[in-house]
Amino acid sequence: MTLPHPLDLSRHWRDLYDPLLTHLCETGNAAWAGQLQNQLLQRFVSHPHGDLERWQNAYNGLPVSAAAKVLPNRSAVAVTANEPDQPDMRLGSLQPELEHALRGLMPWRKGPFEFFGLSVDTEWRSDWKWDRVAPHLSDLTGRTVLDVGCGSGYHCWRMWGAGASRVIGIDPGLLFLMQFLSLKRYDNAAPVDLLPIRVEDLPPDMAYFDTVFSMGILYHRRSPIDHLLDLKATLKPGGEVVLETLVIAGNEGEVLMPEDRYAMMRNVWFIPSSRSLKRWLARAGFVDIRVVDESLTSTEEQRATDWMQFQSLSDFLDPSDPSKTAEGYPAPLRATLIARKPR
Repeated sequence: MTLPHPLDLSRHWRDLYDPLLTHLCETGNAAWAGQLQNQLLQRFVSHPHGDLERWQNAYNGLPVSAAAKVLPNRSAVAVTANEPDQPDMRLGSLQPELEHALRGLMPWRKGPFEFFGLSVDTEWRSDWKWDRVAPHLSDLTGRTVLDVGCGSGYHCWRMWGAGASRVIGIDPGLLFLMQFLSLKRYDNAAPVDLLPIRVEDLPPDMAYFDTVFSMGILYHRRSPIDHLLDLKATLKPGGEVVLETLVIAGNEGEVLMPEDRYAMMRNVWFIPSSRSLKRWLARAGFVDIRVVDESLTSTEEQRATDWMQFQSLSDFLDPSDPSKTAEGYPAPLRATLIARKPR
């Protein structure tokens, strides 16, 4: 269904999510579709975000293009003209209008993206994370994929580009949703959706997804084992979890719990060693657990840009010793682990 223009989520959310809800009903998940409708009604109508109208106005300022598509296999996920001979917006008078609308959705944290040749240089080079993770994944072709804490949906597009038949991202942030929709409006038929909900809002023991990603989420959880159990509950038997999170160098049993902040973040609870994290996954019932990558986060991968003008990683490290955070803890080290739910 073509999304109404201008967008008003309090009125048009049913049109936005109708393809997904219809798909769920057609695949034997009518109960989840009904639950989801009630959650979206609450999110957009009963308890809307105070800035939602401003973000909707920015979205509504995006130029209309009758024939465009999203190219999900580029480092910068790109919106481009659908026909080779269609005039590109970068060559016309619409680029100032396009940039003004997209800047109304700042700050852009996860990406990068490109809109008709206009580069949106996000805080995170999320393509670098994808390049580290992708070589170790099972083939996503034909899979139904969940991305927990997906932000603006950058990795959702890359998952679809890797062959997934349907990708659902979940993140409660409505600014992230509006950023995602700024791409989706140009490729409305793409089987990629972002739901403004949390993993705790999903049906219990739904066993719906072939692959579930949780990247950059675990250390924000007060109960990390419960998060792992929530992830397992979303998976079909034999399904794969991809877990990327902060870790510390250390042996099994070692875990850092910051006294207050970590790298200026308040909501960081537990940072285990990779060996400890393997044990956590095993205790949560996963099998075939392996660490596929450990990488220090550099100030080239996470940094302030013209599209995210607040403080970033370089401001969160000890200026006299960048191997430590501002609080004196080890600088951010991230690990990716892949495991499987038993059949």
